[in-house]
Amino acid sequence: MAESRLPRTSQHGPHRRLDETVVRHLRHPWRSPVRDYSRRAFDELAASMDSGSPLVLDSGCGTGASTAVLAAAHPECVVIGIDKSAERLARAPRLPGNARLVRAELSDIWRLLRESGRTLARHYLLYPNPWPKPGHLKRRWHGHPAFPELLALGGRLELRSNFELYVDEFARALMLAGVVDVKVVSFGADEPISPFERKYALSGHRLFQLTATVE
Repeated sequence: MAESRLPRTSQHGPHRRLDETVVRHLRHPWRSPVRDYSRRAFDELAASMDSGSPLVLDSGCGTGASTAVLAAAHPECVVIGIDKSAERLARAPRLPGNARLVRAELSDIWRLLRESGRTLARHYLLYPNPWPKPGHLKRRWHGHPAFPELLALGGRLELRSNFELYVDEFARALMLAGVVDVKVVSFGADEPISPFERKYALSGHRLFQLTATVE
């Protein structure tokens, strides 16, 4: 496995426009239309689920390797892995019976879940694209207009990244949204949850974990 490089950025701390960007998105609903293929995927997913089962979301699941691990760890839940790449999802491992994989845009599924009145028991964001350039702030999930949709789903939120700045900004965005139970730690990946985590650990990267209870 090739060694991975850490994300590089010219930022020396949280983005200077982070606060105003997050607050604006919290105050003004996101009105971008839901993509048709995401809506079809959600309708199929909803038809296959027991409405009484707790939900766990693996947002940006890649090949679904992490979804399989999470489904085994939470057998009482329906664990849904979402990724927009058909090519990545085609390489999914064998999944437990309580797991589902969905090809869709994360932001669309978050909104559709919220509109359906569903909430989450747990929500995992494992190694999201760091978008390290300052001009990429609105592509980072905490700077994206869909951030309030993510918050509306509630649950125990866990973010993992090898890009410390991303985690620090995410923690700040949560606090701006009134989430007070936010913890950030550096950790060792003795049993990697995903191929990315394994690659970063083998490359000697520091890994960071943010956890929060979103109500």
